[in-house]
Amino acid sequence: MQTKQLGNSELHITPIGFGAWAIGGGGWAFGWGTQDDTESIEAINRALDLGVNWIDTAAVYGLGHSEEVVAQALKGQSARPYIFTKCSMIWNEVGKIGRSLNADSVRKEIEGSLRRLNVEVIDLYQIHWPNPDSEIEEGWTTLAKLKDEGKVRYIGVSNFNVEQLKRIQQIAPVTSLQPPYSLVKRDVENEILPFCQENNIGVIVYSPMQSGLLTGAMSAERAANLPDDDWRKNNAEFQQPRLSRNLKLVEVLRQIGQQHGHSPGEVAIAWTLSNPAVQGAIVGGRNAKQVEGIIGAAEFRLNQNELDEINTFLNENP
Repeated sequence: MQTKQLGNSELHITPIGFGAWAIGGGGWAFGWGTQDDTESIEAINRALDLGVNWIDTAAVYGLGHSEEVVAQALKGQSARPYIFTKCSMIWNEVGKIGRSLNADSVRKEIEGSLRRLNVEVIDLYQIHWPNPDSEIEEGWTTLAKLKDEGKVRYIGVSNFNVEQLKRIQQIAPVTSLQPPYSLVKRDVENEILPFCQENNIGVIVYSPMQSGLLTGAMSAERAANLPDDDWRKNNAEFQQPRLSRNLKLVEVLRQIGQQHGHSPGEVAIAWTLSNPAVQGAIVGGRNAKQVEGIIGAAEFRLNQNELDEINTFLNENP
């Protein structure tokens, strides 16, 4: 599988990485419902067997559980993939989530992540959300110090806008940005992606299949029956009127994919990777079969006619 250099780092990442949000399971504010840890471990191992060389997780996913599952999966791996995780979302003893970027909190988080992941250094440590805004500089300064101390190799951010990126650039170079980017959510195309390209900030996008909406497996009936502890149940993209439009888009992706033996989800991922500012896409998998169903996106390239067909649909169905 081909790799690309991530921003100013020496990390060369595969086009897709394993996203570990969903394997955090249910029972917390942004959970995906009940998840079998054995299937999660099988999904991670299958992704690595197929050539994926990085895993993206976060301390808050499953309130620490996702990082623990990643560690369990890596016990049996002879070659360790790059491990990316995030800070800024913290929780108390009853699972209520808060936000902090003050130095003491960030240092407490990194120690927790190192322990749960069972590693001595994290390859890419990211600020998950730029909240509280007033603490961005303190948080980024702390990440830069953690890099100097050897606890992390590179530092990046997620969900930052251009103005926020400019603020932290004055403190320390930004290796990467992790923004949401999909055929359904294209906001970053106007300013953020061009800024990253101009400033050698690597981009790894999340939710390229819009949290499972563009996989080809979602339907109106399935969306209506999502469990109560699945955060997508109350998301506007999974509700009418947007749901019908999004499912029509899936049919366009399905027709294109069928010509090449690829799923709608693989077409959706390949579309995000066609943007020259993007080095990688984070793709979740809750079992080995799901991983096998998206791995083809890593090498699939849409031709100009196919890109035009997709853009025509998007323009006619805003």
